[in-house]
Amino acid sequence: MIIITGATGNLGGRIVNRILERVPAATVGVSVRDVGKAAALAAKGVRVRLGDFTRPETLESSFEGADRVLIVSAAIRGGGAFEANTSAIDAAVAAGASRILYTSHQAAAADSLFPPQQVHAATEEYLARQGVPFVALRNGFYANALGVHLEAALSTGQIVVPEDGPVSWTSHEDLAEVAAIALADAGAISGISSPLTASVSLDLADIADILSRLSGRAITRLTVDDDEWKTAAIARGLPPMVADFSLGMFRASRRGEFDVVSPALETALGRPPLPVEHTLAHLLGGGILN
Repeated sequence: MIIITGATGNLGGRIVNRILERVPAATVGVSVRDVGKAAALAAKGVRVRLGDFTRPETLESSFEGADRVLIVSAAIRGGGAFEANTSAIDAAVAAGASRILYTSHQAAAADSLFPPQQVHAATEEYLARQGVPFVALRNGFYANALGVHLEAALSTGQIVVPEDGPVSWTSHEDLAEVAAIALADAGAISGISSPLTASVSLDLADIADILSRLSGRAITRLTVDDDEWKTAAIARGLPPMVADFSLGMFRASRRGEFDVVSPALETALGRPPLPVEHTLAHLLGGGILN
């Protein structure tokens, strides 16, 4: 049985939809924190069970009978993400999985300035030590993360942020499809993948130009000092921990950590990756523009 975690999330949900195009629903199980949110999957014949990385005792049942397990990395800021990821890996090993897949990141590195990349690097190392065939999908930076800038950009005509650097903004749709390919075909990807990225990397000045074209409104990018941005963000209600988290991303991007473009995603998909315009248009059409 194929087990997929985080199946009601943005990425996990798409992965389930893609794998169901390739294998019968009866061979797929999902591990979710809220089984009620997975009712539509259950109606299709998918096995739905409670599974919470932070409650390892729940994973034995949700991973039961696993042959292949795809672990969508824990969305936990601060401490606890590594422990959550490794709890899921331990459960997959205990269940007898013959292959374990993990959603990592293009910039996974122990010395990254963005803490999640340190977690991904440590998780990859832990997974590699388990003696089970594995895949670490080094996903490009999720393009929908740009959504945090859109409302203010459209209302003020500015994206006001610290200095950044180019990022290969990559769509959830493409990353879900390549994950499904890797799940269904053991020969598609093995070990730590090459970066699975969009075809170009763009900074926020480029994003402002694209938003201007898509929205018909003039939008510019304004650079401010790190401390100035943090003070303003906290004044708007952003918790200090979240502000520091975001600053880590800006610092890493201007060091070039996300300025990575690889043909690996296009090769796996057999087509060019979706451009960032695709995600931005979807975000705008989802009500932010109106």
